[in-house]
Amino acid sequence: MRIRQPIVSVLGHVDHGKTTFLDRVRGTTVADREAGKITQHIGATEIPIEVIREACSDLGCEVEFTIPGLLFIDTPGHHSFVTLRSRGGALADLAVLIVDITEGFMPQSLESLDILKREETPFIIGANKLDKVPAWDSKDKPFIRNLQEQSDTAKERMSDALYDMIGELYDRGFSADRYDKVQNFTKNIGIVPMSAKTGEGVEDLLMSLIGLAQRFLEKELEVEEEEGEGTILEVKEEKGFGTTFDTIVYAGALHKNDQVVIGTKDKPLRTRVRHLLKPKPLDEIKDPKEKFDEIDDIGAAAGIKVVTPEVEGVLAGAPIKAIGNRESEEVVAEVEEESKPSIELSDEGLMIKADAIGSLEGLASELEDEEYSFRRATVGDISKNDIAEAATIKEPLERVILGFNVDILPEAKEELKEEDVKLFMNDVIYRLVEEYEEWREKRKEELEEERRKEIVHPGKFKILEDHVFNMSKPAIVGVRVLAGRIEPDQRVLKKDGRVVGRIKSIRTEDKSLDEAKQGEEVAIAVSNITVGRQIEEREELYIDIPEGDARRLRSLDITYDEKRVLEEVREIKKEDEPFWGM
Repeated sequence: MRIRQPIVSVLGHVDHGKTTFLDRVRGTTVADREAGKITQHIGATEIPIEVIREACSDLGCEVEFTIPGLLFIDTPGHHSFVTLRSRGGALADLAVLIVDITEGFMPQSLESLDILKREETPFIIGANKLDKVPAWDSKDKPFIRNLQEQSDTAKERMSDALYDMIGELYDRGFSADRYDKVQNFTKNIGIVPMSAKTGEGVEDLLMSLIGLAQRFLEKELEVEEEEGEGTILEVKEEKGFGTTFDTIVYAGALHKNDQVVIGTKDKPLRTRVRHLLKPKPLDEIKDPKEKFDEIDDIGAAAGIKVVTPEVEGVLAGAPIKAIGNRESEEVVAEVEEESKPSIELSDEGLMIKADAIGSLEGLASELEDEEYSFRRATVGDISKNDIAEAATIKEPLERVILGFNVDILPEAKEELKEEDVKLFMNDVIYRLVEEYEEWREKRKEELEEERRKEIVHPGKFKILEDHVFNMSKPAIVGVRVLAGRIEPDQRVLKKDGRVVGRIKSIRTEDKSLDEAKQGEEVAIAVSNITVGRQIEEREELYIDIPEGDARRLRSLDITYDEKRVLEEVREIKKEDEPFWGM
């Protein structure tokens, strides 16, 4: 029995400084190389206890450390915290929620709070960008020491920003205070004012995390020397080793030459561990500054690069489990179940693609919040078959494919030219969703306009007094559109139920129009009527609506005035046909 280091997930809204915080700790510049400076894959960084002990000594504290360090997972927001699971639970033991102190809680911050509350995960808030607080002089030292050197104005402005955060946390069911004022971390959330840019407060946050872990998680962090289990973060090529798997080992121990089962796109893969490659301490597993160390075994919790002889179809986000003394069929069944994306599918809906199980589930989670359903959700590049299947979707607004961090295969590009399918691709989840929603709204309006042209819509107009320009053959009169719209070739309905004439044309000054909308005054030419016989000045008239169109209009999004006119037409028609339009 031994104590493993806790796995710490770093969460927060876009651009609030998650990766910059870890960069400050490990002295790297990973943030500058990420897509849009936003972390889109999960990175793992091991912070040895010696680093934290030194930070703690700067704060003048004396703590007996039993935990060997911290293993940070840097996430693309809150999604990976939800989707990276270990035996059905959240992979992380602790969390740091990074919040811009000048902006407060933004949408992804609030979503992260909801997730942390639901998962009952202990967490600390890093109130980042303290250097942007007006009058605050931020320095690379512990917050609690730098606080003493600030002006009264700076202290007041910092406190005001913290009180706003504390108030919003209270509204969401959390009791919180500045970390140095918290007596009981089981009942109160600690907020650490900090600046990842200058380094201020980073020591305070690390010390708070260790204290939280040692005080409340030691029992949960006890591990047996059992078969290793982990989650694959990323599948990538490594010079000299070929295809490798960046992996978080969260239970037991993994050894060189272990027989393992790994999740794939299809059936689980049985293979063996050929090499175990470990990044140097304070280095980042997916973007190392130095060469890896080759080791014989690794115990939880750790970030490790695994090399196996077989690699076909292995998925990022899938489990890897050593067989050891267990029945291999039992392990295969477990891995197969855990490799399935937890996304509910339906007969209709969107098609989504992503580069990993976690990012696929993250994309689905973002879309599910907007109440979209999914016809298919798969990992991998966009293929010709994907395009062909999307083309069969009946709903035009769902005849799309959303691809996160994937490519489109050459034959799929050719297929896309032939099919009425819209493709969206991006390497930032929220931007991908925004692009689709912007297109959806625009396309919805276009489809509505197309439907309007197919269906006769309600229209009511009044013949203006002293605006008869021609009595007949055709009658030309000035009218005001009272509600809805009128168009050429529509028949004219009187209040007594008679259909008289047909609109031949609509003009304003010397311009011919395709339609006239509510509030507009135009001249119309009407065939087969004579002013003074079939129609009169100041008379209110309607567009005659076919009964089938009237029924279809009930399911369309028409305006209140159009609904009112439709009901008036229905009342006129009911004189002869009691159930007209029903």
